[in-house]
Amino acid sequence: MSRWNQLTGGTSGQDYAARFAALARSGKDVHGEARFCAALVPAGARVLDAGCGTGRVMIRLAELGYDCVGMDLDASMLAVAQRQAPGLPWFQVDLAGFEPDLLGIAAGFDLVVAAGNVFPLLAAGTEATVVKRLAAILRPGGLMVAGFGLDEAHLPVPPTITLPEYDDYCAAVGLTIVDRFATWDADPYEGGGYAVSVHRR
Repeated sequence: MSRWNQLTGGTSGQDYAARFAALARSGKDVHGEARFCAALVPAGARVLDAGCGTGRVMIRLAELGYDCVGMDLDASMLAVAQRQAPGLPWFQVDLAGFEPDLLGIAAGFDLVVAAGNVFPLLAAGTEATVVKRLAAILRPGGLMVAGFGLDEAHLPVPPTITLPEYDDYCAAVGLTIVDRFATWDADPYEGGGYAVSVHRR
Protein backbone atom coordinates (compact mmCIF):
# COMPACT_ATOMS: atom_id res chain seq x y z
CA MET A 1 0.00 0.00 0.00
CA SER A 2 1.26 3.48 -0.79
CA ARG A 3 2.17 5.80 2.07
CA TRP A 4 -0.43 8.19 0.64
CA ASN A 5 -3.21 5.64 1.13
CA GLN A 6 -1.93 4.81 4.59
CA LEU A 7 -2.09 8.52 5.39
CA THR A 8 -5.47 9.37 3.85
CA GLY A 9 -7.35 6.15 3.28
CA GLY A 10 -7.87 7.29 -0.30
CA THR A 11 -10.75 9.56 0.65
CA SER A 12 -9.22 13.04 0.83
CA GLY A 13 -9.85 14.34 -2.68
CA GLN A 14 -12.56 16.82 -1.83
CA ASP A 15 -10.73 18.20 1.21
CA TYR A 16 -7.51 18.52 -0.76
CA ALA A 17 -9.24 20.43 -3.55
CA ALA A 18 -11.01 22.68 -1.07
CA ARG A 19 -7.70 23.62 0.56
CA PHE A 20 -6.22 24.79 -2.73
CA ALA A 21 -9.42 26.56 -3.71
CA ALA A 22 -9.23 28.52 -0.46
CA LEU A 23 -5.61 29.41 -1.14
CA ALA A 24 -6.53 30.64 -4.61
CA ARG A 25 -9.38 32.75 -3.21
CA SER A 26 -6.97 34.32 -0.72
CA GLY A 27 -4.84 35.52 -3.62
CA LYS A 28 -2.08 32.93 -3.33
CA ASP A 29 -0.53 31.74 -6.58
CA VAL A 30 -1.38 28.04 -6.91
CA HIS A 31 0.08 27.57 -10.39
CA GLY A 32 3.81 27.59 -9.67
CA GLU A 33 4.29 24.00 -10.83
CA ALA A 34 2.52 24.58 -14.14
CA ARG A 35 4.46 27.79 -14.76
CA PHE A 36 7.72 25.95 -14.01
CA CYS A 37 6.83 23.20 -16.51
CA ALA A 38 5.77 25.70 -19.14
CA ALA A 39 9.23 27.28 -18.96
CA LEU A 40 10.82 23.92 -19.82
CA VAL A 41 8.84 22.79 -22.87
CA PRO A 42 6.82 24.72 -25.47
CA ALA A 43 3.05 24.78 -25.68
CA GLY A 44 1.78 21.74 -27.54
CA ALA A 45 4.31 19.44 -25.87
CA ARG A 46 3.10 16.11 -24.43
CA VAL A 47 3.06 16.13 -20.64
CA LEU A 48 2.38 13.28 -18.22
CA ASP A 49 1.27 14.39 -14.77
CA ALA A 50 2.34 11.43 -12.62
CA GLY A 51 0.45 11.51 -9.35
CA CYS A 52 -1.87 14.19 -10.72
CA GLY A 53 -4.17 14.27 -7.70
CA THR A 54 -7.12 16.60 -8.23
CA GLY A 55 -5.63 17.84 -11.50
CA ARG A 56 -4.61 21.33 -10.41
CA VAL A 57 -1.30 21.28 -12.32
CA MET A 58 -2.50 19.38 -15.37
CA ILE A 59 -5.67 21.42 -15.89
CA ARG A 60 -3.60 24.60 -15.86
CA LEU A 61 -1.12 23.14 -18.36
CA ALA A 62 -3.98 22.06 -20.62
CA GLU A 63 -5.33 25.62 -20.48
CA LEU A 64 -1.89 26.80 -21.62
CA GLY A 65 -2.03 24.53 -24.66
CA TYR A 66 -0.22 21.39 -23.52
CA ASP A 67 -1.24 17.86 -24.52
CA CYS A 68 -1.68 16.30 -21.08
CA VAL A 69 -2.35 12.91 -19.51
CA GLY A 70 -2.96 12.48 -15.77
CA MET A 71 -2.41 9.43 -13.60
CA ASP A 72 -3.11 8.83 -9.93
CA LEU A 73 -3.90 5.91 -7.65
CA ASP A 74 -6.40 7.80 -5.48
CA ALA A 75 -9.92 7.54 -6.87
CA SER A 76 -11.20 10.35 -4.64
CA MET A 77 -8.62 12.74 -6.09
CA LEU A 78 -9.32 11.67 -9.66
CA ALA A 79 -13.06 12.13 -9.13
CA VAL A 80 -12.41 15.80 -8.42
CA ALA A 81 -10.16 16.10 -11.48
CA GLN A 82 -12.74 14.47 -13.74
CA ARG A 83 -15.50 16.78 -12.49
CA GLN A 84 -13.35 19.83 -13.09
CA ALA A 85 -12.08 18.79 -16.53
CA PRO A 86 -14.13 15.89 -17.93
CA GLY A 87 -12.61 16.28 -21.37
CA LEU A 88 -9.06 15.50 -20.26
CA PRO A 89 -7.61 11.97 -20.03
CA TRP A 90 -7.41 10.77 -16.42
CA PHE A 91 -6.26 7.27 -15.45
CA GLN A 92 -6.43 5.49 -12.11
CA VAL A 93 -3.04 3.80 -12.08
CA ASP A 94 -0.42 2.56 -9.64
CA LEU A 95 2.74 4.25 -10.93
CA ALA A 96 4.80 1.23 -9.86
CA GLY A 97 2.84 -1.07 -12.14
CA PHE A 98 1.36 0.89 -15.00
CA GLU A 99 1.69 -0.39 -18.55
CA PRO A 100 1.23 2.45 -21.07
CA ASP A 101 0.36 0.04 -23.89
CA LEU A 102 -2.50 -1.47 -21.92
CA LEU A 103 -3.90 2.01 -21.31
CA GLY A 104 -3.57 2.97 -24.95
CA ILE A 105 -0.98 5.62 -24.15
CA ALA A 106 1.88 6.02 -26.59
CA ALA A 107 5.36 6.68 -25.26
CA GLY A 108 7.28 9.74 -26.36
CA PHE A 109 6.31 12.30 -23.72
CA ASP A 110 8.26 15.55 -23.74
CA LEU A 111 7.87 16.03 -20.00
CA VAL A 112 6.90 13.96 -16.99
CA VAL A 113 6.07 15.94 -13.87
CA ALA A 114 5.72 14.46 -10.38
CA ALA A 115 4.68 17.29 -8.06
CA GLY A 116 3.13 17.14 -4.62
CA ASN A 117 5.54 14.77 -2.82
CA VAL A 118 4.79 11.87 -5.16
CA PHE A 119 8.03 10.01 -4.47
CA PRO A 120 8.00 10.17 -0.65
CA LEU A 121 4.38 8.96 -0.67
CA LEU A 122 4.88 5.88 -2.86
CA ALA A 123 4.69 2.38 -1.44
CA ALA A 124 7.96 1.57 0.31
CA GLY A 125 10.53 0.04 -2.00
CA THR A 126 8.87 1.05 -5.27
CA GLU A 127 10.72 4.32 -5.85
CA ALA A 128 13.31 2.93 -8.28
CA THR A 129 10.61 1.06 -10.21
CA VAL A 130 8.52 4.21 -10.59
CA VAL A 131 11.52 6.18 -11.85
CA LYS A 132 12.20 3.42 -14.39
CA ARG A 133 8.61 3.33 -15.66
CA LEU A 134 8.35 7.10 -15.95
CA ALA A 135 11.71 7.38 -17.71
CA ALA A 136 10.64 4.72 -20.21
CA ILE A 137 7.79 6.82 -21.57
CA LEU A 138 9.93 9.91 -22.17
CA ARG A 139 11.17 10.62 -25.66
CA PRO A 140 14.96 10.87 -26.06
CA GLY A 141 15.81 14.30 -24.70
CA GLY A 142 12.59 14.45 -22.70
CA LEU A 143 12.57 15.84 -19.17
CA MET A 144 11.43 14.47 -15.83
CA VAL A 145 10.66 16.96 -13.08
CA ALA A 146 10.04 15.91 -9.48
CA GLY A 147 9.48 18.14 -6.49
CA PHE A 148 9.39 16.63 -3.01
CA GLY A 149 10.16 17.26 0.62
CA LEU A 150 13.29 15.95 2.28
CA ASP A 151 12.51 16.52 5.95
CA GLU A 152 9.57 16.33 8.33
CA ALA A 153 8.84 20.04 7.98
CA HIS A 154 8.06 19.53 4.29
CA LEU A 155 6.33 16.15 4.43
CA PRO A 156 3.21 14.61 5.99
CA VAL A 157 5.20 11.42 6.66
CA PRO A 158 8.75 10.77 7.89
CA PRO A 159 11.33 11.31 5.12
CA THR A 160 11.78 8.24 2.95
CA ILE A 161 13.95 9.23 -0.02
CA THR A 162 17.08 11.35 -0.22
CA LEU A 163 18.31 13.35 -3.19
CA PRO A 164 21.36 11.07 -3.70
CA GLU A 165 19.03 8.05 -3.75
CA TYR A 166 16.72 9.73 -6.25
CA ASP A 167 19.66 10.74 -8.45
CA ASP A 168 20.97 7.17 -8.32
CA TYR A 169 17.58 5.79 -9.41
CA CYS A 170 17.56 8.28 -12.30
CA ALA A 171 21.14 7.53 -13.34
CA ALA A 172 20.42 3.80 -13.36
CA VAL A 173 17.83 4.29 -16.13
CA GLY A 174 19.81 6.79 -18.19
CA LEU A 175 18.50 10.08 -16.81
CA THR A 176 20.99 12.91 -16.30
CA ILE A 177 20.56 15.74 -13.81
CA VAL A 178 20.01 19.07 -15.57
CA ASP A 179 19.21 21.39 -12.68
CA ARG A 180 17.85 21.52 -9.15
CA PHE A 181 15.85 24.23 -7.43
CA ALA A 182 14.56 24.93 -3.94
CA THR A 183 11.06 25.91 -5.09
CA TRP A 184 8.74 25.77 -8.09
CA ASP A 185 9.61 29.46 -8.54
CA ALA A 186 13.10 28.24 -9.55
CA ASP A 187 14.94 29.60 -6.54
CA PRO A 188 18.44 28.08 -6.45
CA TYR A 189 18.86 24.95 -4.34
CA GLU A 190 21.44 25.42 -1.61
CA GLY A 191 20.42 22.57 0.65
CA GLY A 192 17.24 22.60 2.66
CA GLY A 193 14.13 20.56 3.06
CA TYR A 194 12.54 20.75 -0.39
CA ALA A 195 13.95 20.26 -3.88
CA VAL A 196 12.68 20.36 -7.45
CA SER A 197 14.89 18.21 -9.66
CA VAL A 198 15.06 18.26 -13.45
CA HIS A 199 16.53 15.22 -15.24
CA ARG A 200 16.88 14.58 -18.97
CA ARG A 201 16.64 11.28 -20.80
